[in-house]
Amino acid sequence: MDATTAPHRIPAEMPQYGEANHIFELMQTMLEQLLIHQPEDPVSFMIKHLNRNNDNVPKIIILGPPASGKTTIAMWLCKHLNSNLLSMQNLIGRELQFMNPEMKRQYLRTKMIPSALLVRLIEDRLEEEDCIKRGWILDGIPETREQALTIQSQGIIPRHVVVLSALDTVLIERNLGKRVDPQTGEIYHTTFDWPPESDIQNRLVVPPGISEMETARKLLEYHRNIVRIIPSYPKILKVISADQPCVDVFYQVCCGQLLKEAVADKTQFGELIRPFFEKQMVVPDSLVVKVLTQRLDHQDSIQKGWVMHGFPRDQDQAHMLDTLGYEPNRVFFLNVPLDSIIERLTLRRTDPVTGERYHLLYKPPPTMEIQARLLQNPKDSEEQVKLKVDLFYRNSADLEQFYKQAITLNGDQDPYTVFEYVESGIINPLPKKVP
Repeated sequence: MDATTAPHRIPAEMPQYGEANHIFELMQTMLEQLLIHQPEDPVSFMIKHLNRNNDNVPKIIILGPPASGKTTIAMWLCKHLNSNLLSMQNLIGRELQFMNPEMKRQYLRTKMIPSALLVRLIEDRLEEEDCIKRGWILDGIPETREQALTIQSQGIIPRHVVVLSALDTVLIERNLGKRVDPQTGEIYHTTFDWPPESDIQNRLVVPPGISEMETARKLLEYHRNIVRIIPSYPKILKVISADQPCVDVFYQVCCGQLLKEAVADKTQFGELIRPFFEKQMVVPDSLVVKVLTQRLDHQDSIQKGWVMHGFPRDQDQAHMLDTLGYEPNRVFFLNVPLDSIIERLTLRRTDPVTGERYHLLYKPPPTMEIQARLLQNPKDSEEQVKLKVDLFYRNSADLEQFYKQAITLNGDQDPYTVFEYVESGIINPLPKKVP
């Protein structure tokens, strides 16, 4: 395109098509594979690559120190994405019977094998039909920079690399309570995740190598290696705190303002909305959607895109948007416990003199004089907050069903952490769940 003719009026259908059909990721992957393998016949190579049709399957690496919960997270991801778990244990388990006696004794003694052999095992496993069709999740591999570089040199490129992180003292304490179900391989904990079924409790065993000294030794080795592995995965690597419940690790355009602007500007729709505002009545969906679509058709929204928050509120509104052709390419649900919601909203106050907003817990007024004159918005009363939360949860299940690729995040964290998760969900392609 000629830069002198900017701004370009790119039809909204073009990026929507590219997003829906993973065109951008396809081109990037094709270029990566061509540069890595450097085939003599690039066209035949690309045709063979396209025939495999597996660019959108999960390709994930989960790394982390001992007791960080990486195996638990990897197993949950496999179930959620219907993918394949590749760990040192199951890769070696398949190969153990074919090893020569000396190498077998070395592995049983050190739990380590040569990097070249490990990479060959991974390559062989990834060529199998289930990994081609349903993708893979590497649990705790690579363990060293040498392994990371060797894996990359063979064209094994993950789409996401997750590194779990926590204080050593937390990990040592957590490791001491670890228990394993020998039948299923599921990992439990005496304090944090004890199974309710008595038959499972009775068969749990203490895994080897979880003493305080052993854990400290493994942590020291992990820290030496991880700082050299991380630079191997720029842009696709995400560090997540493991010092929180596993479920939180696993799950990590404002319409009201538009309506007010329409009323203030005395637009045609604004005059229709005004009576509802004056009587403090809910504005009908048909009017809300008309004002919203009018804004989404502005040139800046077409060129730069748009972000809505708090809308649609129910399945009917979502259907109306979809029918009119306004389909979001990312949807986020923020989950926050009711206690935290009540704490955040019921303690909000406003200074009627200055208009300054305060929070009695997070941003208290600086003087007793200001505190004495603070007022609470009636909408922030506990009763009103509970009513709103109840309404939200009654509609959210339908919305989650409507937006099947929505990303659910834990909103009960500091804003910077939540923002990082949202940013990650935007810049990375949506995971494609393979049936």
